[in-house]
Amino acid sequence: MKIDFLGIPVDAITMSETVSLVDETISQNKKINHVVINAGKVVSMQKDKKLFESVVSCDVINADGQSIVWAARFLGKKIPERVAGIDLMQQLVHLSYEKGYKCFFFGAKEEVIKKVVTIYTEKYGSRLIAGYRNGYFTKNEEPEVARQIADSGAQLLFVAITSPRKENFLYEYRDVLSNVNFTMGVGGTFDVIAGFTKRAPYWMQNIGLEWFYRFIQEPRRMWYRYLVGNSKFTWAVLKEKVKG
Repeated sequence: MKIDFLGIPVDAITMSETVSLVDETISQNKKINHVVINAGKVVSMQKDKKLFESVVSCDVINADGQSIVWAARFLGKKIPERVAGIDLMQQLVHLSYEKGYKCFFFGAKEEVIKKVVTIYTEKYGSRLIAGYRNGYFTKNEEPEVARQIADSGAQLLFVAITSPRKENFLYEYRDVLSNVNFTMGVGGTFDVIAGFTKRAPYWMQNIGLEWFYRFIQEPRRMWYRYLVGNSKFTWAVLKEKVKG
């Protein structure tokens, strides 16, 4: 079931339902292009038409941010729970180990991606890894990167590069990557898994303050994204409430 959230067709499903859907899709050799949204991405989509198209074209759109869940309820629409991208990826990697699926990890710095692959190899074995590549490449190298992933035999692809680049890459090369059953952008997840960035405590995640924990770690880089972006998001939701 999908709901219309500020013009975005968001899937009103739980974490377990999302994992089951991905598992069913891979077992039937079908295809899902997946994306998560948070307050910042919603704000960016209002002015970036290419990003908007890249997101709404996806088969499954989950609410990554708790703010999306709360705002949807404020607007009279129900999203059962937050499906955080980092948690979904962790569950899907474990599912891949159980079912024998292969994963490709794409993005972040070379030292980060190598650490992620090492961690998963030690935990689940090398059969899980279809391949990996860092997230530093030129526009001219994109077709070669997409072909490398397609030729790897991966069934799941996790992309840890910044927005809107990851969404646009997955949209632009969706035909090249058509043999990859599941594609997903995961933002800064690799940095957390590799231990280069700390994730907020559970109590902060549960009350919607994960963004604030990230802000206090990197205030100079994050102040505009969170303080200005969150204000714009709140204003957009209030305008929608008045219109509705």
